[in-house]
Amino acid sequence: MRRTQFLLFFLTLFAESLYSQYVVLDKIVGIVGNDIIMQSDVEQQLAQLQAQGMTVTREMRCHTYEELLVQTLLLHQARLDSLEVSESMVDQQLDSRLKYFINMIGSREKLEEYFNKTLPEIKQDLRESVREQLITQKMQNKITGDVQITPSEVKEFYKNLPADSIPYVNSVVELRQIVLYPSYNEQAIYLAKEKLLELRKRINDGEKFTTLAKLYSEDPGSARNGGEIGFFGKGELDPEYAKAAFSLKEGQISKIVESQFGFHIIQLIERKDEKVNTRHILIKPKADQASIARARQLLDSIVDCIKKDSLSFEKAAMKYSQDNNSNKNGGLLINPRNASSRFELDQLPVADYYMIKDMAVGDISEPYLATDENGKQVLKVIKLESRTLPHKANLEEDYEMIEQMALENKRNKIITDWIKEKTKSTYIRIDDDYASCRFEYGNWMKK
Repeated sequence: MRRTQFLLFFLTLFAESLYSQYVVLDKIVGIVGNDIIMQSDVEQQLAQLQAQGMTVTREMRCHTYEELLVQTLLLHQARLDSLEVSESMVDQQLDSRLKYFINMIGSREKLEEYFNKTLPEIKQDLRESVREQLITQKMQNKITGDVQITPSEVKEFYKNLPADSIPYVNSVVELRQIVLYPSYNEQAIYLAKEKLLELRKRINDGEKFTTLAKLYSEDPGSARNGGEIGFFGKGELDPEYAKAAFSLKEGQISKIVESQFGFHIIQLIERKDEKVNTRHILIKPKADQASIARARQLLDSIVDCIKKDSLSFEKAAMKYSQDNNSNKNGGLLINPRNASSRFELDQLPVADYYMIKDMAVGDISEPYLATDENGKQVLKVIKLESRTLPHKANLEEDYEMIEQMALENKRNKIITDWIKEKTKSTYIRIDDDYASCRFEYGNWMKK
C-alpha cells in the first residue's frame, strides 16, 4: 500500500509537469458547499491516468469527476467539523514522500532538474494538496474509524463473493529463526575507523563528500544519493547519530560516530525547525572468520539438541537468539508489511528465500550467513513452520485476508450511505458538461 501511495505521488508530480506545458481555458465545473472544482483539477487527474498508459474515455472522465466530488464533499464536511492537521504532520508527509522519490529518481539534484524547481519550491507547491489529502483521510477515519466486523459477517461476505472475485493467493510461509551476531575484534573496529579518518581527510582536502559516499558508504539506501538521508527529527534517528547531527553547523563534518549500524562521519546539509537533513558515510566492522566459526558451532549444537527433542525450537530461540524482534515470540518472524506472521516468498530476504525454497514443513536449515534489518552480518538457522500452496482464498487458510476485504467492503458501504445523506443537505452544482454522467453514488444534482 505504501509503495502505491508513493507511486501516485510521483504520478501527481509528473502530471503537474505534463499539464503545465499546455494552456487550457480553465473554468469552474463543480461546487460543493463553499469549495469549487476546476476543469484543470479534472484534467490533472486524467493526466495521471494517461501517465500510467490508460486511454481516457467518457466513462473514465465521469468517474474521475465524481471522485473529485467525493473528495471535495469530505473536505467540506471536515471544515464544518473543524478537523485540522498539524504543520508538523504535513511536513512529515512531504519529507517522507520526497525522500522516497529522491531515492527512486537518483538524487535531490536530479529531482530539482526534472521539475526545474528547488526542493523547497516543490514542497511549497505540494503543501496544500498534501494538507487536503490528510484532512480528507481524517474525515474518512471519523466516519468509519469505529467500524468493526464479526466472524458471521466475514463468512456471509465470503459466501456472497462471485467466483471471479475471490483472490488468488500465492504460496505463503511462516518461519522461526535463531540468530547469533558474530563478534568483531579490536582490529576490525580499528580498520573501520581508519577508513573513515582517511575519507574525512580527503573531504577536508577538497574532495566531494557526495562522491566518496557513493564510492565507499556501506549504507546502500543513501549511498546512491551521495549519502543524503533527508529530514529527520531527533526521535527518528539513532540516538548517537542524532546527538552528533544536531550539534553540527551547516556544511560541518562530524568526528567518527558509533551507532547501532556501525561507524559514520556525518555532514549537516540543512537544519529546519526541529529536523535536520544530513548525509553520511557508513563503514561497518567486519566479523573475523574465527567469530563466525564459533557462532556456527554454537548453532550446530543448539540444532542438535532440538533434533534430539531435548529442547524445542521455540524455547531455544527465546534462550539463545540475539534478535530482539523475534526471540520473545519463540523466533517467529513478523512481516513488517502487514504485521502478520505470513510471508509471500517474494517478501523474504534473498538469503532466507534460497534457504527455505526446497525445505519441507518442520525442517530446520543449516546455519548460514545473512544480514539483519540494519545491514549487520548475522549467522542463523530457520525452521519452516508452515507453507501453503498457491490457491484461491478460503476461510480456513486466509481468514485474515478475507476479514480485511469484508471490513473494507463494510466501510465503503458506510461511506456510500454517508455521501448519499450529505448530498441532501449540501449545496452542490454540477457543470452541464457532466450532467449526463452515470454516477456511482447516485444523483448529485438536486431538483
